[in-house]
Amino acid sequence: MKKNSIIAIDGPAGSGKSTVAKEVAKKLGFLYIDTGAMYRALTLKAINKGVDFSDAGALIELSKNTDIELKESGDYLKVYLDKKDVSHKIRSMEVTTKVKLLASLKDIRENMAKLQRKLGSGSSGAVLEGRDIGTVVFPDAAYKFYLDASFEKRVERRFLELKEKGFSVSPEEIEADVRSRDVSDMTRKVAPLKKAEDAKVIDTTDMTIEEVTGKILGTVKK
Repeated sequence: MKKNSIIAIDGPAGSGKSTVAKEVAKKLGFLYIDTGAMYRALTLKAINKGVDFSDAGALIELSKNTDIELKESGDYLKVYLDKKDVSHKIRSMEVTTKVKLLASLKDIRENMAKLQRKLGSGSSGAVLEGRDIGTVVFPDAAYKFYLDASFEKRVERRFLELKEKGFSVSPEEIEADVRSRDVSDMTRKVAPLKKAEDAKVIDTTDMTIEEVTGKILGTVKK
């Protein structure tokens, strides 16, 4: 593989992109960048500061004065917000339901994209996953993939993921959230979720993490 290779993995919530991206990065010895975690960290800060999510100016200003770091720790990616580990807190349902309000703002997405490009370009190779990696953040990425799955399977995965992490949620609550996030991600004016024209589509509905990871590795190692 080429040095400075960027692997972009996009897709909707519950498509398996986070777990797969982490595995692909591990197998290749690449940097793993969870872009969604960065937006979640900023959302958590806004909640803690009591910022009104309808006040775009306040949210944008907050993003200018926030330090977000991603550090690998064994098989885990730790997320630091202003030097504090918030890896678990950013997965709460409150953050999940509000992150889309913040992520739809143009200035915030531009600020985050700059940081993501800096992290990716500064590495010998990186795997980034999100919703606009192959279309906006790294449109010239060496490899692009778009993961998707049936709505039912995506809801099931999100529910199990949150339950395993100790959050008290119901299937109905998760179904409503995933549906809402799909609409928000795909219809927002700035960097909407969509497949890059040159991305390879992988339907993960009936595939295991190992199978999806193997398919991606088989492509990038050719």
